[in-house]
Amino acid sequence: MTDLQLQSIHLEGNPRRQDYRAARALLRGACGDFTLAGRLEDLPAGLAADTPTMAGPAATHFSYFLVEGVTEYPLSLGINTVGRLATNTVPIPDEHVSRRHCAIVIHQDGRVELHDVASKNGTLLNGHRIPAPTTLKSGDVITLCTRRVTLIARPTRDPLDGLV
Repeated sequence: MTDLQLQSIHLEGNPRRQDYRAARALLRGACGDFTLAGRLEDLPAGLAADTPTMAGPAATHFSYFLVEGVTEYPLSLGINTVGRLATNTVPIPDEHVSRRHCAIVIHQDGRVELHDVASKNGTLLNGHRIPAPTTLKSGDVITLCTRRVTLIARPTRDPLDGLV
């Protein structure tokens, strides 16, 4: 998987670069083929797009968002980055938030995980610092320094509902 959002060039010369790279490897390893199969641009070699993993994935029954105040940031299947850089899935323009602060992985089976990506100030979930990747549920509050975002999962309407 090549994800330009996870490059470590922004940490050139920074002693945290190795920590970031280790966290990035853990994050990439957390996805697995089933989650990657749901994102055609990340499809691993040898895994066909019409594999059974594509049929009826649990994650597609929900739409996921991070909400900060009145702003909603849509999340997609796979890795969603959160941090100060404008190229993040969820850009948080705050000087105290790391450039790549954390990531949220939406798995093909509907599981959602929060990963701290070697941020300087850590990532809190419902007021507690996460020591390792942690499972999320709708309504969980993620704190990045002084900024708070809430994970919301909304059921999606089945396009076949109401058809006879």
